[in-house]
Amino acid sequence: MLARINCSVVSGVDACFVEVEVDISYGLPAFNIVGLPEVAVRESRERVKAAVKNSGYTFPPDRITVNLAPADIRKEGTGFDLPVAMGILAASKVISADLCSRYSMVGELSLDGRVKPVPGVVAAALSAREKGLQGILVPMENGKEASVVQGVEVLPVSSLSRAVNFFSGFENIAPLACDLNTVIGELHGKEDVDFCHVMGQNNVKRALEIAATGGHNLLMTGPPGSGKSMMAKSLPSILPELTYEEAMETTRIYSAAGLLRENMPFITTRPFRSPHHTISAAGLVGGGLRPQPGEVTLAHNGLLFLDELPEFRRNVLEVLRQPMEDGRVTISRAGNRLNYPAGFMLIAAMNPCPCGYFGDSRRECSCTHAQIQRYRSRISGPLLDRIDLHIDVPAVSYRELSDKEVPESSEVIRDRVKAARKIQLDRFSGENIFNNAAMGPRQIKSCCVLDSRASQLLETAITHLGFSARAYNRILKIARTIADLGASDEICEQHVAEAIQYRTLDRKNGYV
Repeated sequence: MLARINCSVVSGVDACFVEVEVDISYGLPAFNIVGLPEVAVRESRERVKAAVKNSGYTFPPDRITVNLAPADIRKEGTGFDLPVAMGILAASKVISADLCSRYSMVGELSLDGRVKPVPGVVAAALSAREKGLQGILVPMENGKEASVVQGVEVLPVSSLSRAVNFFSGFENIAPLACDLNTVIGELHGKEDVDFCHVMGQNNVKRALEIAATGGHNLLMTGPPGSGKSMMAKSLPSILPELTYEEAMETTRIYSAAGLLRENMPFITTRPFRSPHHTISAAGLVGGGLRPQPGEVTLAHNGLLFLDELPEFRRNVLEVLRQPMEDGRVTISRAGNRLNYPAGFMLIAAMNPCPCGYFGDSRRECSCTHAQIQRYRSRISGPLLDRIDLHIDVPAVSYRELSDKEVPESSEVIRDRVKAARKIQLDRFSGENIFNNAAMGPRQIKSCCVLDSRASQLLETAITHLGFSARAYNRILKIARTIADLGASDEICEQHVAEAIQYRTLDRKNGYV
């Protein structure tokens, strides 16, 4: 008897549709799984056999062959346990194979037949919907996260016997429903840090507002205690709210990485990732023996904050160059190629020197010129070129700290950011570009036209300050964002002048 069961395997952050074919034939008892199964999948034979017996069903004493098709895709993880067990029972005519074909299923089995949670069920539910299936069976603990996918029934099961009873018609499982209006209403959660808590630093706040408006990367340089980390953590509070599509995309990533919690099955705020400087290259961009999403992917649609930037190993920082340009990470292994999304904003912070007090008017720097040069040279020129905004963060004075006037709140700043973002969305309508930082050469040429005075100022800056061609394009993008914040259709001299001020570290002799 032959039975077919639908399931999927997570590849990167997406799910590849897999058909579990189970054939039971006469012969010496055997249980073989073919179709490029890795160790955890091969070990499922023992789990499935024990789960079927301990759930009260007869395990066929015949020759069982399980084929995971397509056979050229490597099958990883424990999510095939439930489909294989159901396929064996369908081939044994315990349940209806025809009814099973309308559903997809995923889940790990314990030896007593309980269905345990697995990562990647959001991608699996999306795969089931794309295939036009009626629904998907998922572990009870994964039910809430899978239910955010609209257009497919999500049936949570706690045990193998309950799944069998459903397909035998003895028990009804109510599909989990997600109130889409409630989800959208909760997309913007309360931020822990607000810009009204940041005293002084108005020039830095202005740079952060520009970065949030245009999706630009930013580097802050200043002494310890000047508020760099606090302002970086406040930046999500002025970014536009996640749309439902962005939230779904981010949730799919965290589901594939196994990072969703039962009490938070849906990502409702923009991610903020702040890895320690001891992180490896694989940890930052993804990969490993069993490839997993890295920090740049977990920061997709949000922020990646690298504190103490020069303390990161140089080879780790250099792997950021490609995802910062392309917005994705491609990981190639023998017989496997994975693509991870990496559309993040990079916010970095560093001290001006090893001791941290170079240029500070209140404390004397104890570093030599060679030490300062060696410290700053840990950040390569090509990487620095890809950071749009460079801003100096001075120490906060007592007068600013004791000022009774409450600074602007994040809500006020966010309103300006959203208004400028709407201008960008209208400008790039239909081009799959959502902010100025993502502009290519064609968009820069058509949208960043300078008047004569602005053009002359930029020519002077390029000639005397030694900006690279990439820095030239960055200045044009920043100027376009500044003009959008001022609701100006044209890029004027003052917009270019301000943009030039944010490229301090790559001027001639300005970085070292």
